[in-house]
Amino acid sequence: PRHKCGNQRSCPQNYFAFKIISGAANVVGPSICVEDLVLMSSVKNNIGRGLNIALVNGTTGQLLKTDVFDMYSG
Repeated sequence: PRHKCGNQRSCPQNYFAFKIISGAANVVGPSICVEDLVLMSSVKNNIGRGLNIALVNGTTGQLLKTDVFDMYSG
């Protein structure tokens, strides 16, 4: 069976399914998926070098904001 965000198991009831992939240098970009919705990825063109962060409402799972913090250039 297919599970949300490509996970190997389903999450218990009242929990959000999520998957975070850090990427590999500049070859494979990071991605963030919550409840089978990709929030950040190279396909969506909203990732960058450094810390990629998605702010999600902990009650509803709704995406509030995404941002990138470049730790290299300051």
